[in-house]
Amino acid sequence: MSGKTKLQLAGVVRESIVDGPGIRMTVFVQGCPHHCKGCHNPHTWSFEGGYTTSVDRILEEAEKDKLLKGLTLSGGEPFTQAAALAELSQKAHAMGLDIFCYTGFTFERLLELSGEHPEYIDLLEQCDWLVDGPFIEEEMSLMLHFRGSRNQRILDVPKSLEKGEAVLSEIN
Repeated sequence: MSGKTKLQLAGVVRESIVDGPGIRMTVFVQGCPHHCKGCHNPHTWSFEGGYTTSVDRILEEAEKDKLLKGLTLSGGEPFTQAAALAELSQKAHAMGLDIFCYTGFTFERLLELSGEHPEYIDLLEQCDWLVDGPFIEEEMSLMLHFRGSRNQRILDVPKSLEKGEAVLSEIN
């Protein structure tokens, strides 16, 4: 893995406390197939927008901030750039950072699709937590921790992969 791998991003928030536990760098990928009604980030839907950067560039920025607990992958839909984000996440783990990821897919659907997209498993294996499921405007609640709608779950990804089924995280 070269680190020169390219990512198409909508933006980066260098320090966030609302996108997972602790102080996090949130990486917003560009491009999303879900187009959820009431989406918080509709500007990330187009696969043509945003800007290109490298895995190494993101890691250089993360390394400068000694307060970071981890990276959050958001979007857009992170699994549309799963291979590059798996590389980013693996290198972030090596730096001592954890990975929190949002997806409009359910965990079960990601497993189903992994036959055609083995890179989905590569990214899942690098995630510590996964907020899964589409945002459903009618299920929206401002009382939820790190998620927008009641149908979404915060999963413990290592335990979920081990069991082959969704396992809720303690931070639900």
